[in-house]
Amino acid sequence: MRPHRPHQRPPAANKREASAAAILRAVLAHGPVARSTIARLTGLSPASMTGYCTELIALGLLRDLPEQTQSNGLGRPHLPVDIDTARYVVGAVHIAVPHTTVAVLDLRGRVLAESRIPHQDASAADTVRRAAGTLLDLLRRHSAGAVPLGVGVACGGWVDQETGTVVEHAMLGWRQVPLGDLLREHTGLPVHVDGHSRALLHGERLFGAARGAGSVLHLFVGNVVEAAFALDDAAHYGPRSQAGLIAHLPLADSAEHCPCGRTGCFQASVSERTVSGRAVETGVLTAHDSAHDFPALLTAARTGNQAALDLLVERARLIGQGAALLIDVFNPELVVVAEQAVMALPPALAALRAEIAASSRTQIDATTAVVPSSFARDTLATAGGSAMLDVLYRNPLTVARSSRR
Repeated sequence: MRPHRPHQRPPAANKREASAAAILRAVLAHGPVARSTIARLTGLSPASMTGYCTELIALGLLRDLPEQTQSNGLGRPHLPVDIDTARYVVGAVHIAVPHTTVAVLDLRGRVLAESRIPHQDASAADTVRRAAGTLLDLLRRHSAGAVPLGVGVACGGWVDQETGTVVEHAMLGWRQVPLGDLLREHTGLPVHVDGHSRALLHGERLFGAARGAGSVLHLFVGNVVEAAFALDDAAHYGPRSQAGLIAHLPLADSAEHCPCGRTGCFQASVSERTVSGRAVETGVLTAHDSAHDFPALLTAARTGNQAALDLLVERARLIGQGAALLIDVFNPELVVVAEQAVMALPPALAALRAEIAASSRTQIDATTAVVPSSFARDTLATAGGSAMLDVLYRNPLTVARSSRR
């Protein structure tokens, strides 16, 4: 019998961990912040809060800011604390269809260094080995002496988060790849693997637009199309982390053929490969640009090519049609869409919102409740790093202590 696996990201392991996590996230959201404010935000007693802050400072996750101490003339001065971004960093690996992105992030999710490795038909084992070597080099050159807490990995397709396995990624031809184990073997660091839409959802809740939202739907559209949903800070995973696999969700306005044998599947209709190929077929891109060069299409649209813009606006409309179906199922408070044209081109964002408003039966104000990704410049690096940072901000005592062994 298969052992029980939680269908949502589990909470912190115990009360002490949960209290420390609440303090760390309050400081992340509001820091620099006085201890009295932290106590009010978390509901902890001043004595408990002070004890946890002392422990988190000793572990190198928080730091005092004596230079910002304020006094109103009554009682003790307010000594603020903030996230300590000098003691630790995290590694990030994002595996896309054409390339792997490797990066180093600080504890506020800021990208300190980044490198991109073309796949060039490399095997899964070679891809991981090259990523590990590049990451170790980046850590040596850009961590400024900070200790790496671990590595976050984000990948498309069906990713079993609990085992760190890419169960299936059709576009890469990967099946049952033990991604976490391979990277751990090459780096000697703790590794946490997740699907990239869920990883970006964690990033949005920690550092982006979804901070404080009660329920969030995250939609990622690149060469692959995936969704993630969180309620009250718990991301839904489903058995073996299969939640969010929406590649074959049918779109009414698409007749695009899918490798599965049907027509109108979400991913086949709007993937970067599909729209780039359409651009070549219609002469918007030349053969020199290559049928899979989505950046060339995006650049053309941004620099005044109306035909390129029209293709991307129509793609955004189809994405809105798929998003509307998901909104009707989940009824989220906020929808975050990570798609390059939506993030870069106002007409594409407008088309996405207009289609959601027209197609969804849920009462949602698309102009305010549907937003582009908060990480337009560093989407892939942030996805990888957030897979690790989510673990840290849920279990800070355990993660920090493990780094000292």
